Amino acid sequence: MSSGPVLDIRDLRIALPEGSDRPFALEGLNLTVNPGEIVCLVGESGSGKSLTAGAVMRLLPEPHVQVAGGAIAFENQNLLDKTEAEMRKIRGNRISMIFQEPMTALNPQKTVGWQIDEVLGLHMNAPRSERRAHAIEMLDRVHIPDPASAYNAYPHQISGGQRQRVMIAMALSLSPRLIIADEPTTALDVTTQLQILKLIRELQEEDGAGVLFITHDFGVVAEIADHVVVLRNGVMVETGPASQVLNDPKHPYTQALISSVPALTPPPAKAVTQAPVVLKGTGLKKTFAASGGFLSGKREAVVAVRDLTFQLHKGETLGVVGESGSGKTTVSRIVTRLLEADSGAVELNDTDLLACSPRELRAMRKHIQMVFQDPMASLNPRKRVVDLIAQGPIVHGENRETARARARDLLELVELSPAAADRFPHEFSGGQRQRIGIARALALEPKVIVADEPVSALDVSVQAQVLTLLADLRERMQLSLLFVTHDLRVAAQLCDRIIVMQKGEIVESGLTAEVFADPQHPYTRNLLSSIPGRHWTPPTFKTAPVTEGAA
Repeated sequence: MSSGPVLDIRDLRIALPEGSDRPFALEGLNLTVNPGEIVCLVGESGSGKSLTAGAVMRLLPEPHVQVAGGAIAFENQNLLDKTEAEMRKIRGNRISMIFQEPMTALNPQKTVGWQIDEVLGLHMNAPRSERRAHAIEMLDRVHIPDPASAYNAYPHQISGGQRQRVMIAMALSLSPRLIIADEPTTALDVTTQLQILKLIRELQEEDGAGVLFITHDFGVVAEIADHVVVLRNGVMVETGPASQVLNDPKHPYTQALISSVPALTPPPAKAVTQAPVVLKGTGLKKTFAASGGFLSGKREAVVAVRDLTFQLHKGETLGVVGESGSGKTTVSRIVTRLLEADSGAVELNDTDLLACSPRELRAMRKHIQMVFQDPMASLNPRKRVVDLIAQGPIVHGENRETARARARDLLELVELSPAAADRFPHEFSGGQRQRIGIARALALEPKVIVADEPVSALDVSVQAQVLTLLADLRERMQLSLLFVTHDLRVAAQLCDRIIVMQKGEIVESGLTAEVFADPQHPYTRNLLSSIPGRHWTPPTFKTAPVTEGAA
């Protein structure tokens, strides 16, 4: 084992294609990761974080994006001098990567076990039975319930948080010397986040691995980082020990990012329970049937929602929080009738949506709209923004020109330029696409908006802007929001009341401020005590907020 840094990046420059908004994605980056050290690389979308990871793994989309200068030394060997055959021996074995989007990184046609075994088979000289036992042990180590069942499952048969844990199990299975984690906890609930962060720490203590941890979550930085590097538009603006950067940042950009972190103290509660009830769920139940086959093994039936009852008042934001697999997203999809319930009722203005015929349901859909977690997946890439927003009203009988004119007004309402109307979804940043999703949901003037993790993948500054926008729209338009989230910092700032779900059931509910101040159920107490960086209080600064590029 070599002495010195496990990773040493010197003067790294990554060139972008001609015609890009800037010539270099990264310009002169210097970064060192020592054995047993976690270095957090922080910055907004487009800052060059993920391309740094791609350069180390030699997975840049060459020749369009390529290293234009500098050196990347892994255990004193320059990776830029390695052949592709040499890199294949290093990747997954001595350097492993945890990708941000597990559904994209995992093969939907292969079981979880097959995919872990593929990695083990390449680098581990052991019989299949031994590899299978090792894979199941790793799934158990990352706290996946029923690891043997998950081993036989396909990626779509497990929750998003569990898919991310599969990626982490795969990356850690061969005890690598360097782990590159690209936003690995973005889609995870707080307890799983804490477990994964502890697990990475554990691996370091056992094997002395170094970690390059890419994140936009300052709570995670406060929880895990030894050293922090802040990037802005490809340039390193600040670096230093975590305690110094978190508590006494020098650069205005770092100060603005930290100012955008939602506080864990909820604002004073509003008197919303006196307002009329606009949406009511009663006795909701949903079971996902047993599945599987001869080759993949049998998966047991899962009760996702069990006898669930709630009320949403006019002008209120009701948060639905809980761990991955608790049934949060299932509730949001039952309420919007994107998923059929086994039993129960969902009353919107005294009409049971679950009992509506297809014709009646189409008429009712204008009153309840959904903002999805991934705006890129929910927006048709072939349609211009103005047509995406106008589509709903046109389907419901509105004149085409009237609907398009209103779509342009809605873009202004969600603080996008009028010029955005004639562009396509891929021409926008993630935060801007989410604003388009919100505008589309508002186009039918709904009474209720169901928002399923609408800010979980956004930068902290963009997240703050979208949350402010949602709160402002709720006040101006007297909207009611059913807000599904695993981010308790977000829930603290936006939700008037919350319901806490565990294994398909509500274990606690109440005013957000009261639940946060004095949680009654052990599960709620565990959730709140697991929030990454919960002991860190972000300092305040008199700095201008970070804003996205103009549309």
